[in-house]
Amino acid sequence: MHAPDPPFRIEYQRDGGLLRAHVTGVNGTLETTLDYWMALAGEVRRVAPAALLVVDDMEGEPPPPEQLELFVHAMVGMGFEGIRVAYVEGHANQIAQVEVGEILARERGYDVRVFGDERAARLWLRHGMR
Repeated sequence: MHAPDPPFRIEYQRDGGLLRAHVTGVNGTLETTLDYWMALAGEVRRVAPAALLVVDDMEGEPPPPEQLELFVHAMVGMGFEGIRVAYVEGHANQIAQVEVGEILARERGYDVRVFGDERAARLWLRHGMR
């Protein structure tokens, strides 16, 4: 018996020092969020980009604020330290919820920002990249 397919799919694209990850599927649980960020962390460790652009086009809600702290804590030591991460939330009505995660991550020293569109995220990532 094989493990069930994950409820998400990630397509990666390299552009110089930038790694773009397009995430699709269905979210709504802390477990799914942790699983896809662990997959992102594995790819970040493998290719060592200067910056990561995550474009989230998943259906469903992000984890609630009380679970976002658990999520950020779980990401410590996974490989996101020292790289700039831009997160594009595909659902405008969820940006405020996701920004809670940004605040918690920034408090832990991560260089991360949440955006509502990819163009603004790319501009922020390019600023300061060598």
